[in-house]
Amino acid sequence: MRIGELSRRTGVHERLLRYYEQQGLLWPERAASGYRSYQESDVDTVVRIRRLLSAGLNTETIAQVLPCVRVKAGNLVPVCPEIVDDLRHQRERITRAIEELQESRDLLDAVIDAAPRTLSSPAARVPA
Repeated sequence: MRIGELSRRTGVHERLLRYYEQQGLLWPERAASGYRSYQESDVDTVVRIRRLLSAGLNTETIAQVLPCVRVKAGNLVPVCPEIVDDLRHQRERITRAIEELQESRDLLDAVIDAAPRTLSSPAARVPA
C-alpha cells in the first residue's frame, strides 16, 4: 500500500509516517520510482508506535522497544523479557516528571494566592 492509504487507515499524517521512517520505526520498501510501499503489518506497527508515544516514550526508546511489543486483546504486551526493566525505568522517569510538574503547579498556586484581591478579580486584569 502507498503512504496515503497507510495514513487513511491509521489516522496518522503522511508527514509523521515519513518521520517514523527517518527515526527507524518504519521500513517501507521503495519502488524503482521512489514511492514507498507499506505492508499490511505496518498498520499494526503504526498503532504500536502511537500507543508508545502516548505512553510517554520518545522515538529513540520506541525504536528499541517496538520489536518486543505486540497488541493482544487491545493492549500492548511485551514479548521480550529484557525490555520490562527498561519500561520500568521509563515509568520512573515519567513519575519524576509528574512530581516536578506538581511542585511547579503548587508554587504557581502560591504566587496566585499571594496576589491582592484587587489584582485577582477579572475587572482588575490588564489586557494582554
